[in-house]
Amino acid sequence: MGTINMTRGSLARPMLMFALPLIASGVLQQSFNSVDVAIVGRFAGSDALAAVGSNGPVIGLLINMFVGLSVGANVVIANYIGQRNSAGVRAAVASAAWLALLSGLIMLTVTLSVARPILEALGTPDSALDQAVDYLRIFALGMPFMIIFNFASAILRSVGDTRRPFYSLVASGMVNLVLNLIFVIRFGMGVKGVAWATVISGIVNAAIVTIILLREKSDIRLNLKAMRPSRSQIGKICGVGLPAGLQSTVFSISNIFILSAINSFGAKAAAGSAAAINYEMYCYFVIAAFAQTAVAFTSQNYGAGDLERCRRIHTLSLIYSVATSVVLNVLIAWQHGAFLWPFTDDPEVAYYGTIRLTTALLFQFVACYYEMTGSVMRGTGYSMTPALITIFGTCVLRLIWIGFFPADGTFGQLLAVYPVSWLLTDAIMYLAYKRIQKRVAPAVETLGEKENEKFCGAENYA
Repeated sequence: MGTINMTRGSLARPMLMFALPLIASGVLQQSFNSVDVAIVGRFAGSDALAAVGSNGPVIGLLINMFVGLSVGANVVIANYIGQRNSAGVRAAVASAAWLALLSGLIMLTVTLSVARPILEALGTPDSALDQAVDYLRIFALGMPFMIIFNFASAILRSVGDTRRPFYSLVASGMVNLVLNLIFVIRFGMGVKGVAWATVISGIVNAAIVTIILLREKSDIRLNLKAMRPSRSQIGKICGVGLPAGLQSTVFSISNIFILSAINSFGAKAAAGSAAAINYEMYCYFVIAAFAQTAVAFTSQNYGAGDLERCRRIHTLSLIYSVATSVVLNVLIAWQHGAFLWPFTDDPEVAYYGTIRLTTALLFQFVACYYEMTGSVMRGTGYSMTPALITIFGTCVLRLIWIGFFPADGTFGQLLAVYPVSWLLTDAIMYLAYKRIQKRVAPAVETLGEKENEKFCGAENYA
């Protein structure tokens, strides 16, 4: 059912075949999200558009830590597969399922508690605040199902299966689209309608991938009767996943501060930024797809002890991601007017959206290096190092930028922090990768039961 042999034969075609469904999944998911935003912007006004857009970084902040844990599950399970350790695979899958359930309940509770305070603290425009709060509280009901889908998809990716999660997204996406049309256009529910459509489609999505795992015939099958969490497996998953989640969480915090600065330019700027972010997400999903490919392939080949193959994975993931991102970034920035048209007919909103597309999105391909390199490092068990580098390069610098941003600064000057922070992170990641390569080599050569015990738990955090 779509599995890929990651440890034998050519790498170029299998990596591309692994990444394409991930890209399609990301593009499809973002397309339905974009439809949400477009329907709200067209049929509920710019305040509703700003309300939905204001929640993007907030949702990222709340959910990314737990999504990072799913990366840990992917790495640990794939490493066991590379070692041909069936018992390890089954134990890791059971532990990942427990983590998914626990994470979902925590996220639901936290989000319902902080919805209004966090949106008020961010300076969400008064005209959009109540709608933004309504959206976030309803959206919270779907968070447990989003996390279940992410964990289940990570388990399937560990055996090279990226197609079935894509099929699941197709089905749930169609549900989301139909419900949007009914709730927003037919019944005039505005942002509440968009939120409820997202929740219901998320339930469908989680149900499909869970059924897939329950019916799976290989070692990654989810066996409810034998679903006992293992302390050692949870430790290994968290050893990789927590740093990845921490990186994403702090990344979201920096984006929240940027959002607060964007909100200071008014509701039109917030709406224009919300429209432009849709295309940043399209392009980011392409980068993320190749990053996930690098993680899965590196994890299996590291488990199999093939360091040279890990190096080729790094090179190929860079080539694929940079080439694809350059084409998309340039095309969207060049034709910015046509791309913004579906979201708004307000010239001022489009003006701010254009600035974001030509200042931030145009240079997004620069982020490919640190994303691919960090993913390869994570696949060999070094998760904290790329997390700390990314936190410093893309988060700390952005906070400093916001802190010293002049009161009379322009919208374009504010958004210039993105390409500058990407370049700095690339440079630091390059130095760290060269250093870690010297440590990984002897570890791979002696990989065995002892090394497996250390995997994901004994990283030198220097």
